[in-house]
Amino acid sequence: MHYQFRVRGRLGETLLAAFPELRAQPLRSETLLAGQLPDQAALFGVLGRIEALGLELLEVLRTEDH
Repeated sequence: MHYQFRVRGRLGETLLAAFPELRAQPLRSETLLAGQLPDQAALFGVLGRIEALGLELLEVLRTEDH
């Protein structure tokens, strides 16, 4: 499945390095992280890293493909 995670703020290189499986697209005051995740464990891994880094998660979208 393809997922998109929208987080508040523009993430720098150090924080982006925590998400090697995702592509980052900076928006005005947010960052969109997107990519294929193989299973639910990978999804929860990304969500856990977002929480552990203290990022504010604004939205999660799942699509069949991208």
